[in-house]
Order: sequence, then C-alpha cells, then structure tokens
Amino acid sequence: MQNPQEFYRNQKAIFEQESIKFKKKLTFSSLLRLSTFLAIILGIYLFFGNISAVLIVVGIGIIVFIYLVLKHSNLQYNFNLNKSLISINNTEIKVLKRDYLNLDDGSEFINPKHAYSYDIDLFGRGSFFQYCNRTVTAEGKFELVQELTSNPIETIEEKQEGIDELSNKPAWRQHFSAIASLVKVQHSAKEIVKWIHGYKLVFPKWLSFVPIVFSIVSVAIIIGVGLRLIPDVILLLWFLIGLVFSGIYLKKVNVLYNNACYAKDTFKQYHKLLNEIENTTFKSKILKGKQEEIKTETESASHIFKQYSKLLDALDQRNNVIIAIAGNGLFLRDLFQVYKIEKWIEAYKSNVENWFQVIAFFDAQNSLANFRFNHPNYVFPKINKGGNIIKAENLGHTLLKEEQRIDNNFSIKNEQFFIITGANMAGKSTFLRTVSLSIVMANMGLPVCAKSFEYYPIKLITSMRTTDSLADDESYFFSELKRLKFIVNEIKEDNYFIILDEILKGTNSTDKAIGSKKFVQKLVASNSTGIIATHDLSLCEIEKELMQVKNYYFDAEIINDELNFDYQLKDGICKNMNASFLLKKMKIV
Repeated sequence: MQNPQEFYRNQKAIFEQESIKFKKKLTFSSLLRLSTFLAIILGIYLFFGNISAVLIVVGIGIIVFIYLVLKHSNLQYNFNLNKSLISINNTEIKVLKRDYLNLDDGSEFINPKHAYSYDIDLFGRGSFFQYCNRTVTAEGKFELVQELTSNPIETIEEKQEGIDELSNKPAWRQHFSAIASLVKVQHSAKEIVKWIHGYKLVFPKWLSFVPIVFSIVSVAIIIGVGLRLIPDVILLLWFLIGLVFSGIYLKKVNVLYNNACYAKDTFKQYHKLLNEIENTTFKSKILKGKQEEIKTETESASHIFKQYSKLLDALDQRNNVIIAIAGNGLFLRDLFQVYKIEKWIEAYKSNVENWFQVIAFFDAQNSLANFRFNHPNYVFPKINKGGNIIKAENLGHTLLKEEQRIDNNFSIKNEQFFIITGANMAGKSTFLRTVSLSIVMANMGLPVCAKSFEYYPIKLITSMRTTDSLADDESYFFSELKRLKFIVNEIKEDNYFIILDEILKGTNSTDKAIGSKKFVQKLVASNSTGIIATHDLSLCEIEKELMQVKNYYFDAEIINDELNFDYQLKDGICKNMNASFLLKKMKIV
C-alpha cells in the first residue's frame, strides 16, 4: 500500500506545477480574445462602406470569438478543478499531523438521545466525524452520518471489501471529490428530486409538433420575403402571431423556468460524477452493485443527466432579449424547450432519486476509503460466527496521536459483563470510548486501530454522559434514569453491546450501590454483553455471585510525590484512588 504522506506530497507538487501552466494558458487565452475583438473592430474600420466585407469580417470574428470564449471557459474549469485538487492534498497532509480542527465538525448532528453518538463524541469539535469526513455534497454528508449512526451490522465483510478497493484508487477519489466541490448548490438534491417527483404536466402534447410546423412556415416565409415572393407585412404578421401564441403560455413557462433552472448547475456537475462512476472498473460486490443501479437499457445515466442540463441551459437563453423575441416570434422557442423538459421529467422522474443516491453513496464511501488509505497499519475486523464478541490485540483510540497512545489487549465473550474500576484520570473513560468507537467502525466496514481484531457483529448502546435539562424541568438523576430505561427497552428488542460509565451518579452512595448492583444483575439476566466503569468498589463484589461478571481496573501510582499512570487494563479491582492526593497537590485543600 502507498505511503499516504508521500502520495499527498507528490500529488500536491504535480497539481501545483499544473496550476502554473493553467495560469499561463488563461493569460494567453484572455489576450487572444482581446486581440480577436480588436481585430473585428479594425476589420469594420478598414472595410467600412463595403457591406459584404464587413459582414464576412464580423461573421468570422464572432465565430472565432465564441470558440475562444468556450475554450477559455474550459480552461477556467480545469484550473478550478486543479486548484481543488491542491486543496484536497493540503488537507490530507495536515490531517495526517492531526491538524483537523478547522474541518466541518458535524455539530448539527449532535443528539444526546442517540444510542451512542453523544457519549463517544462522534460529532462536534475533535470528533471522529470531523477527523474522517471528506464528503463534498450535502447528500454525501448525510449518507456518512447515516452510516455512523444507524448501528448497522449486516454485510460487514462486503463493506470492508468495497472500502478496501476504493482506498486503492486515491487519484480517482480525489478527482471525484474535486468535481463535486465545483457544484454551486442553490437547492439540495432532495429539493430537486421532490420537485421532479411531484411535477405535473401542464403543457398539451400537441406542442410537440406545433413549434416544428411553425418554424418550418417561418423559414418558408423568410425565404419568400428574401426572394420578393411574399410581401414584408406577411412576415411581420406571422411574427406577431408567434409572439401572441407564446404569450398565451408565458406564465406557465415562467413557472417551469423558475422551478427547473435552479438545478442547472447541479445537473451540469453531477453528470460528470455519474460519468466517473460509470467509466471505472470495480470488482467488489457493493461497488459493482451501485454501478449497476445507474445503468439503463439505452443510455447511460451521465448522458441523461447531461441531456437535462443542456435543456435547462437552452431554456435559460430566454433571458437574452434577442433570442427571446426572435426565437419565440418565429420559432416558438420557449414552447419547444419546455415540451422537451417535460418529456425528460416524465421519462426519468422515477430514476433521478436513485441516481442522486448513488452519487451520495460514493461521496460517503470516499471518506471511508480515505480513512483506510490514511491508516495502512489498521486492520479490518475478522468476523466471527460466535464465541468472542471482541478479541483485540493492541487496541487503541484512533483520534489519539500514535506516539501518545497506549494500546490494550482486550477480549470479551458473548454474555460477559466487565466491571472496570480505577483512579481518576487513569484511562477508564478513554478505554470505554475506544471500545465503543471500534464497534462503530467495525460495523461500518472500517479498519480499526489494532494489531488484530476478531469480532462478532453487535449493535452498540451507551450511557456515559448524562445532563440535566432546565428547559424540560429534568434533574440530572431523572435524566439518567430515562437513559437507563431507554437501554432496558432496547435490549428487549435486540442484542446490544452495553457500555456504561458511572451510573446512578445523581443519588447517595448507599442508594447508588444498591441500585447499581440490581441494574447489573438485570443486564446479566437479559444475557447482555458489556462494560461498566465505576468508582464504587462495592459493585465489584457481584463477581462472586455471577460467573458472567469479571473485574478489571486501571491503576495509578504516586512516585516521588507525582501521580503516574500506565493506562494498562489489568485483572482485578483497583486499590489506589487519587482524589485526596490531587486535592492536596493542587492546593485545593
């Protein structure tokens, strides 16, 4: 596998060199357009009085100028694409150094009521989402959020295969993201799809041939007038008839134009994304399946999207006064365009949502594949059919820097429950979040931060961070009880890995000890699997009563009047607590 840092630096250097070339080409193109314009003016001046010569100069000049404008537009697009690719590689170079706090943190997805996302910092500043998200489209971002929060445990091995394959296409992924980044979104794909799905045909079907017949008659009249076979007034009357006929449908055309044309730029870019997907060879089942979803019997989805984009571009030309008046007066242009747009909507309205979804899927998968590419030493979980839920060697938290991270071996069987004790700051909460995040990542098909990881797929549910609510008039204790009730209800319906951090904090120590013991007994009786961290050493006594329960701890030592942690998970019960020491050390007491 390629070295990520080396790859990004090489890509950045290549695109920076390309950027210099594009700037030179754009400057030359601008000068060439200016020269062409001046040449037209000079030609008119030199041949002034010779109508034929002037018309030839102007005609050729306009054709050349339009060609240069199109070439310049293409150059500008490629320059912007190249600029985006430089930015993508700059971002990855920074992220590999753990400099990622300026990226989108997904704060809008923070949900304290979710089964686990709030407890394990899945969203927000310094979150896993902020670290791994590279989606460019709003739909891709939502797709990634769904993957992170939906607790999926199906087809994990297929997802692993797809992520691994896509991770080996870093240049393709970057090009896809760069194209997507150039989309100027005025309305989301969801809004566009909703409008297309709900669109009702408003123009009569006979409009399919009326503009064609009208145009043929117009051309015939123009030729007749030119040959002096028909008086000029006939052309004028025919022109006025065309304007009046177009005017009858003007309001309906305006409504369609206003609703349809805001999607013009989206379709213009998305057809390029579909083209990227269609023309790439995939081997994994999940990627090939998505590729098949955008195939039709006759035309490719990218061509169909491009078709619609061109129709919207053509309709947009009605804003040009000359085209609007001449086109509608002589050729009923607007009516011809809206008929073709309605025909497109009618033919493909059932496909559009799925095509947008496929683009969103690849946008989200690019983030996951990028994560895989950036962590070549992480391992894909080996899926078990039973026995151990997790058996991991050197399991660590992916958001911690490698040189600062302390890894642990960890193994837990189905229907086992671990009680973890330990001093303050000894690593209990970090370990709980490490196990939680590894489950989420494993279920998504991602590799995990470990040397080896055997896994029996299971859903995750947690209670680690409860808050009171003044708005809802809820005490801290009542909020915690609601959370525990939520967990009890959920485990009745499905199998979960339960992670709890210091439950029943909102009551006195005696009440807490009794309540905690009863709650653990209930969880064990439900054949659940999980971990509970606590400072309440009395809870550890339950190991003697229930064979499913085992005690572990994180230790702290005071050496030379300094607190030392090794952050290693050990068998047994913690004996060294440090609250009193810290109060004295910080001169609080």
